[in-house]
Amino acid sequence: MAKKKLIHFQENLTFPHLLQPGYHEIEKGFRFSSCWGKDFFFNTNPIILELGCGKGEYTVGLAEKYPQKNFIGIDFKGARLWRGARNVHEMGMKNVAFIRTQVDHVNKFFGPGEVSEIWITFPDPQLHKERKRLTAPVFLDRYKVLLGPKGILHLKTDDLEFNNYTLKIIGQYRHSLLFSTNDLYHSGFSEDAISIRTYYENMWLESGKKICYIKFKLNCT
Repeated sequence: MAKKKLIHFQENLTFPHLLQPGYHEIEKGFRFSSCWGKDFFFNTNPIILELGCGKGEYTVGLAEKYPQKNFIGIDFKGARLWRGARNVHEMGMKNVAFIRTQVDHVNKFFGPGEVSEIWITFPDPQLHKERKRLTAPVFLDRYKVLLGPKGILHLKTDDLEFNNYTLKIIGQYRHSLLFSTNDLYHSGFSEDAISIRTYYENMWLESGKKICYIKFKLNCT
């Protein structure tokens, strides 16, 4: 397994759409920040992020469905990112990028209002570390700058406690709740939240577990 990972890490270095910036590159100002459209994708299409993207199932799936939009998956695990990057390479997709970094640094990779949507798909709920939850106020403040007043956030989770925590934060900070359900696949909802399923999501559904989903906008005042 270790040898296989090393092979994948080496292959990751050959993918131009998989960016692995070092600490100094991030701190001095990431080269595509505020100019992803012009300098990386070479278009002015909307940019959608998937945070904690794992193997990039949502990033790739949405990019297939919406070739007129650009998608960027962010995760720190290079072994996971290899699968998504490999799929993009084999499919010859031009509207996808991946960044290997901690989600904590997301605000250093994009300029104000540069992102139109953010997907958070099955993150670690961090039930004992509130500040590390990807919907904690400290993270939402970062997303707020990237998204601007019209940007949309999506959360999919199998953890009801984390889902309820997010709803509490939305109400407490007067964000705009657009849709919420504790049982997505029996909710009648018919948008992208049900059109793509991750590997683990399918496992959870087969075991009878329910999937929660929240769609909301941030209060930018």
